[in-house]
Amino acid sequence: MDVADIPRVVREAFFLARTGRPGPVLVDVPKDVQQQMAVPDWGAPMAIGGYVARLPPPPPLSALAPVLAALAASQRPVLYVGGGCLEASDELVRFAVRTGVPVAQTLMGLGAFPESHPLALQMLGMHGTVAANYAVDGADLLLAIGVRFDDRVTGKLEAFAARARIVHIDIDPAEINKNKPSHITLTADSAPSLAALNELLDANPSLVDASRFAPWVADLAAKAVEFPLSYPVRDDVIVPQRAIEVLHEETGGEAIVSTGVGQHQMWAAQWYKFDAPRRWLTSGGLGAMGFGLPSALGAAAAYGGADGRPKRVVVDIDGDGSFVMNIQELATAAVEKLDVKMMILNNQHLGMVVQWEDRFYKANRAHTYLGKPDAEYHETMDEADIYPDFVGVARAFGVKARRVVAPSELRAAIREMLDTPGPFLLDVMVPHMEHVLPMIPGGGSFKDVITSGDGNDVYG
Repeated sequence: MDVADIPRVVREAFFLARTGRPGPVLVDVPKDVQQQMAVPDWGAPMAIGGYVARLPPPPPLSALAPVLAALAASQRPVLYVGGGCLEASDELVRFAVRTGVPVAQTLMGLGAFPESHPLALQMLGMHGTVAANYAVDGADLLLAIGVRFDDRVTGKLEAFAARARIVHIDIDPAEINKNKPSHITLTADSAPSLAALNELLDANPSLVDASRFAPWVADLAAKAVEFPLSYPVRDDVIVPQRAIEVLHEETGGEAIVSTGVGQHQMWAAQWYKFDAPRRWLTSGGLGAMGFGLPSALGAAAAYGGADGRPKRVVVDIDGDGSFVMNIQELATAAVEKLDVKMMILNNQHLGMVVQWEDRFYKANRAHTYLGKPDAEYHETMDEADIYPDFVGVARAFGVKARRVVAPSELRAAIREMLDTPGPFLLDVMVPHMEHVLPMIPGGGSFKDVITSGDGNDVYG
């Protein structure tokens, strides 16, 4: 409210964003304050009332000894790791490999553990792999690190990890025992906690014998073979999962990927395998449609090859419904010459809502069709009937663009997008009846998992 407070408040905002549980901070500067003149006082002390201005101390080794004791006594342990482990990736990999414990990751934790590793179960939860959810359902020990037991992971709380002792390590004390009671709890940062666990193992190699978990790991591997992530092979239309798979192949899995919210988001999480942290930008529990393009612009600005950072490919995998939420940012991409690639999986519908309509509401449509009101929708539509014309819109903003409809042209189109300097929009036409599977319905448990079918199968 006072122009003289701006330097102090901005410093406080950055301090709040970076300490404790990291996250965004809003600074509200009213217009009358913006229009005032002032000589800034850069040395004004921060005055954040009631805020504990420090991270939790590194946990003592004695506090972590019970964790290893529980692990040594278990037969079917699982690591359940989230966004709180992104800065602890090296220690996490070391711990998992040393102990032989399989790893399931949340949507926000993708990349904390390399998904190509034999111990990786990939994502768990509503649209997680069958193997990951099977592991948690059958586990006798759940090591939950940097996670909050959110509803998209747990489903029916009382059935989630019902057979397991639970260890919960998280930096935010408000998350401990909030949703799911734990048997061993520790309010601490994940990186020093995992480092301390590794230190204990180094000092006492006989504490945990990784070979004892080999039958459990083999059981999970068999489950992954029995229920792999899959999609229908078609030569008449581009299947959305295939588009992401080709993108992964053409980028070598090295791109920074952002998404909006919807089916495309879940398919990207399933099919673009992340082997390193900070390559995945998505809005998580916020569920913000339109998040994909602006976050990709930020990543492209940060990793455009300036300031000594390595240059990275940045791709916004988006849906037609999400993309229009912030389509005006095509102007930013063009004016700032940001090397961001936009791959729209365009099914002319709000796909995730359509999926729920198909599964739970007898395929009754509630304004989820986004195409031309006077055009009859079908999977192989004439290009003249596609609405809106994303290619035309992009070109009007000065952004190069292309539409691809035929599966035979998909790889070349993705290669063109990646090889073209500057921003590029690729409009990939995909069928709207395809569902994101596996799926555990909201409030359900592992026994309710859906592994097959699409809109045609469910209601013809």
